Amino acid sequence: MAKNQPVVPKGLPVISQRELTIAVKVAAKNAGFDLVGITPATSPPGFARFTEWLNQGFAGEMQYLPRRAGAYAHPEHVMPGVSSVIMLAINYHTGASLSSLAESSLAEVSSETARVARYAQGTLDYHDLLRAKLKQLATTLHELQPGCHTRGVVDTAPLLERDFARLAGLGWFGKNTMLINKRAGSWLLLAAMLTDLELEADPIHETAHCGTCTRCLDVCPTDAFVAPYVLDARRCISYLTIELRQPIPLGLREGIGDWLFGCDLCQDVCPWNRKAPLTLEPTFQPQQDLHPASALKILKLSEAEFVTRYKSTPLARPGWEGLRRNAAIVLGNSGDSALIPELEASLDDASPLVREALEWAITQLGKTAAENQGH
Repeated sequence: MAKNQPVVPKGLPVISQRELTIAVKVAAKNAGFDLVGITPATSPPGFARFTEWLNQGFAGEMQYLPRRAGAYAHPEHVMPGVSSVIMLAINYHTGASLSSLAESSLAEVSSETARVARYAQGTLDYHDLLRAKLKQLATTLHELQPGCHTRGVVDTAPLLERDFARLAGLGWFGKNTMLINKRAGSWLLLAAMLTDLELEADPIHETAHCGTCTRCLDVCPTDAFVAPYVLDARRCISYLTIELRQPIPLGLREGIGDWLFGCDLCQDVCPWNRKAPLTLEPTFQPQQDLHPASALKILKLSEAEFVTRYKSTPLARPGWEGLRRNAAIVLGNSGDSALIPELEASLDDASPLVREALEWAITQLGKTAAENQGH
């Protein structure tokens, strides 16, 4: 029997490694995952590159990354005794929003319109969704091989998911650092199931298919890509609107445009996403108040209203102050000086973070009004 392969209790049928691998993949699809691939637990080839990325400070305030940097060297630091990594992906492409909200038929675009990244427009935080599906898959594995060990991971453990997804044959890295699958594009959320079962590995995805295309790099309004395949998170709109807890750097605010939460620009322009299939997962379907969102309504939310509306969604991550800070930046970028009285009415906000963003927004709109009068 293979090393680390659990002994099947007497009375249960013994299945081969091939049969077990097939059963695992069927179980993953039954749990609702769109892609599944398997790779041996090994040191990820991108670990040195990841370490260098951290050393350059590109992680910004995401200090949980360098704090446990060494743990990314091997999945055994996540689950001792791991033999196989089952990589999983779910498609969140709703087709509901491209780069311009003017193309949206769900709501009239106005000066207070704000965009929300596609994965966050639904009713549930994807972490909760994927954990539920991982739990279902784990239950099946334990039924197939009683006594085995498993651990599900959804981007919170020290595991380089994209590295293992490529090793498991799910796709290649685009120049915007996203994993791209030929059939599904890059609208993918990754998860992993670590197990001590020795399963058959899938072929590694050795080739890349971006060619000379640089659309994802060229479209970024904050110049977050310092080179192909290298993202300076400190300049990324997703980082600025979600992870950053401090005031957004002045030089990057205009580049944020109307993005309230996250950003889809580098995926919207990717040719591999032109024919990406639509998701069948109902929790990803866009909610009307998030497609698009109203920056003015977000700005005026009470803390209780924020918790009630967004506690189960990704928009809870930046917190009540962070999301309203973002709303103020969006309004400042709107160019609509008619919004100034609304912003001035909120200048007594208890949050210094929000007040500072409001003051900037009022100044920006004042400049725009002056420029318009000058013409």
